[in-house]
This record gives sequence, structure tokens and C-alpha cells, in this order.
Amino acid sequence: MKMFFHYNWMVREEWYEWCEGISEEELLKKRTGGVGSILETLFHIIDVEWSWIRLLKGEDDFQESFDEYRSLSKVCELDAQFRKEVEEFVANWDDGMEHKRLHFTEKDGTFVTDQWGEVMRHIITHEIHHIGQLSVWARELGKEPVSANLVGRGLADS
Repeated sequence: MKMFFHYNWMVREEWYEWCEGISEEELLKKRTGGVGSILETLFHIIDVEWSWIRLLKGEDDFQESFDEYRSLSKVCELDAQFRKEVEEFVANWDDGMEHKRLHFTEKDGTFVTDQWGEVMRHIITHEIHHIGQLSVWARELGKEPVSANLVGRGLADS
């Protein structure tokens, strides 16, 4: 599981580099699917990852809106700020945490119980899903997307 977090972070950094070659107008343009724009999707990935980790730790999640982060540099700064905490949590993950229970109430008032391992895998697949959307949008812009290939990234020891 740790390898997939490292994979996601590596690919995310490559998407930031990819975004450097795209105008701010294109990065903010509303697109079909996803949560809106390319930048908003990257913001959403960061928000969801950090918020779930905070919930697992019994801490408050992120409540800010994208309106405060409408530039590549601000999204990257937010990621750098949150990543430290997420990396520490992932690095300290052990098999004993797999079946711990997370209890929380959703916005609609529904009480939910999930296993920590399931939440961690949700975080991973959530990002992979949105990276697929970014790849489609990249092709719509006539650009080559970031490679989604896990093989050859040197992550086997992660």
C-alpha cells in the first residue's frame, strides 16, 4: 500500500510539472467530468487525501474552498504543507492499523463505520481515478499526459 502512495505522489509531482506548460486560463477552464478544472481537480486530490488522514487521526479535516488556491503555485504550496503530515502517517502505517475502525457522521447525518485499511485504499484509488480524468483533458488539449505506468519508477522498495 505504501508503494501506491509513493506512486501517487510521484505522478502528482509530474502533473505539476506538466501544468507549468499550460496557461492559467486552461488550468482553470471548467471541463466535463471531475470536479471542474485541472487545477481544481489537483486541489481536490490534495484535500481528500489530507482530510481522510486527519479523520483517521481523530483530527479536523480541511474546510477551505478552492477559491483561495486558484493558481498552480498555491496548489503546490498547499500540497507541500499537507504532504508532510500524510507522509508521516503513511510511513508509520503497520498491519495492526488495517482493521481499526473509523466512525464518523457524513454531511447528510448518516453515521458511518469503515476500516482504516479500506479508507487508505480509497485515498489511493480516488487519486488514480482523477489522474485518469487529467489524462483525458490533456489529450483534449493536444498534449501528452503524464505516464500512469507504475513499472519502471523504482518503487518496489516503497
